[in-house]
Amino acid sequence: MDVREEKIKEKGASYIGGYYDVAVIGAGHAGAEAALAAAHLGLETVLFTINLDAVANMPCNPSIGGTAKGHLVREIDALGGMMGKVADKTFLQSRILNRGKGPAVYSLRVQSDRRAYQQEMKYLIERTENLDLKQAEIVELVLEEGKVSGVITHTGAFYGTKAVIVATGTYLRGKIIIGDVAYPGGPDGMFAANRLSDSLIRAGIKLLRFKTGTPARVNRNSIDFSVMERQDGDEEITPFSFETQDVGKNKVSCYLTYTNEETHRIIKENLHRSPLYSGKIEGVGPRYCPSIEDKVVRFSDKPRHQIFIEPMGENTDEMYVQGMSSSLPEDVQIKMLRSVKGLENVKMMRTAYAIEYDCADPLQLYPTLEFKDIPGLYGAGQINGSSGYEEAAAQGLIAGINAARKTRGENEFVLDRSESYIGTLIDDLVTKGTHEPYRMMTSRSEYRLLLRQDNADLRLTPKGYEIGLISKERYNKFLEKKKTIEEEKERLESKVIPPSKEVNEFLERNGCTPLVTGAKLSDLLRRPQLSYELLAEIDKDRPQLSRFEAEQAEIQIKYSGYIERQMRQIEGFKKLENKKIPKGIDYLSIGGLRLEARQKLASSMPLSVGAASRISGVSPADISVLLIYLEQLKREENSKNLSHKESEE
Repeated sequence: MDVREEKIKEKGASYIGGYYDVAVIGAGHAGAEAALAAAHLGLETVLFTINLDAVANMPCNPSIGGTAKGHLVREIDALGGMMGKVADKTFLQSRILNRGKGPAVYSLRVQSDRRAYQQEMKYLIERTENLDLKQAEIVELVLEEGKVSGVITHTGAFYGTKAVIVATGTYLRGKIIIGDVAYPGGPDGMFAANRLSDSLIRAGIKLLRFKTGTPARVNRNSIDFSVMERQDGDEEITPFSFETQDVGKNKVSCYLTYTNEETHRIIKENLHRSPLYSGKIEGVGPRYCPSIEDKVVRFSDKPRHQIFIEPMGENTDEMYVQGMSSSLPEDVQIKMLRSVKGLENVKMMRTAYAIEYDCADPLQLYPTLEFKDIPGLYGAGQINGSSGYEEAAAQGLIAGINAARKTRGENEFVLDRSESYIGTLIDDLVTKGTHEPYRMMTSRSEYRLLLRQDNADLRLTPKGYEIGLISKERYNKFLEKKKTIEEEKERLESKVIPPSKEVNEFLERNGCTPLVTGAKLSDLLRRPQLSYELLAEIDKDRPQLSRFEAEQAEIQIKYSGYIERQMRQIEGFKKLENKKIPKGIDYLSIGGLRLEARQKLASSMPLSVGAASRISGVSPADISVLLIYLEQLKREENSKNLSHKESEE
């Protein structure tokens, strides 16, 4: 037995299972993207899951995308991630949400075939080069000299690794709660991971306790859809992936119904049995996705709440009751379900439940998602305090990229909040922290007019190509698309439409003022009553563009004034973001900083002045003091360098 093997056995391992560049703990949406990214970048990668049947599981709802979340999925795809492609292959229904609003908040959402999605993602992982998928619970994180060196499984196998990505979802010391019943468990009846938390605490990681919930699942055959509002998908389907050619068709409908006075009466009369109000639940739940009992209490003035009935898959009669997440006792759940119109005779197949779990305080992370005090250890997904499949997948992709790049000695990859929703998500987590499960929303981005889902490829595909996750073939097609859009914008800005009987009849028919002199096509397009499609009637020699190229040209011209204004805002943002803060600054000794600011800055250790300005408790006055201090440091450094140069001469 060599010295290394002896040390490993001292850690509790019984044998060496193998060596890898990157190990990923957890194969949910974060873990899957992290492992695939690292493997696609050429790193020998191992992906551990507590159960192979839980790979890419959807325990909370069978959908991908939604408000702001759809932006994340398209950004993941633009960078070379896989969630969008798998969602395109396995969707049951596709819709763009917020069509009645501006393009900045359009959000794609698909109803997925839950099992088909899982199977497709698992199969993709299984056939990816450089990637091994293993069923095992990781119980110990192994550190040597403060750095990650490996992990140990529940069966005693040690796997050596240069980087570890923790993507444990809601499994860490998971506890299922239904009324007075509580027991250790993970989502959908899986085992909880009860030992890894202790190892993380021993490594010095501060853990938080959060909770989330799921609604009941019911049998389709016990639902009266005739009294519900039917919701169909879009006739013209938009894919998540910019590479998807064969979009497919909608296969199912979803349905909308509502709670009522009786539902609310049942809930209110049983609040004393709710673990949410009795104190049985200790974890902090998501404010923006509350349980039905929480909705009824917090929004007591509302006579009803929306309930969406959505299919779990094409080959099952199991239906998901979105909007009725609950931890009330099972008998109360049945009563409140049967009080809803169309669910009077419903049969419950899976009881709704709350789940408590451990997660790490994200203030312990760099924007690369590496833990500040443990080189080589990364967090992704719910371990970082976020909620949602899409938020998890986005973090998994970034963690996988950075683990791979660090292992190969390359520069870190960080997206800032002016470039993407992914950058906004991560920046919010690592600079502001979170006291509840974090959910992405369009309102969280101050640059949302630029960060639209339709232009995610224009913003991020060059970065994905530079990283190595976008193929040369895809990149060339992207460049062709970009050129086509630019050429069409130039044509629209230069071509003048003279006044004529035909043109003015067209304009009056569409509620516009007729022309007296010639007008550029771009100026006509900026009129709110007109669109690129409508202008085809008087724009006789327009080139053949794809639907998405035409959409992009139209949006960029129609909203050019707003876009230019936001670009100027970003210039100001970049100035502060580019002012880097040297590591190791003693904030507690900086005179002029308020005590709270000193403590917050010392705890967070931001990498730039921009990041420092977004820390809760740091005021504009504190930033002014910090800028003066950094300028003094710079002068002192320049003076030292000059003195050193003169002494050498």
